[in-house]
Amino acid sequence: MELDEYNKEEIIEMHPQMEATALRLANSSEVKYKECLKNHAVGIGGHALDGCCGFMAAGEEGTLDALKCASCNCHRNFHLKENKGEGFHY
Repeated sequence: MELDEYNKEEIIEMHPQMEATALRLANSSEVKYKECLKNHAVGIGGHALDGCCGFMAAGEEGTLDALKCASCNCHRNFHLKENKGEGFHY
């Protein structure tokens, strides 16, 4: 089934709240990853952080190493995420 211009516009059109969220995320290209929150003692029932103070990519952007921290060797998802203007996300 081929779509005419009317159907394409109807499909592309977003709910206003979704559009605002999409624009905000597109404009918030400045994302910083702060201290590492990985619990290294979870296996023994404790809580111990490694003390890494901020994410530093271990490789070039676009490679798998770019998602690994050079200082603590943890994945970027373990680090506290801060979007410009939004605050912290755990």
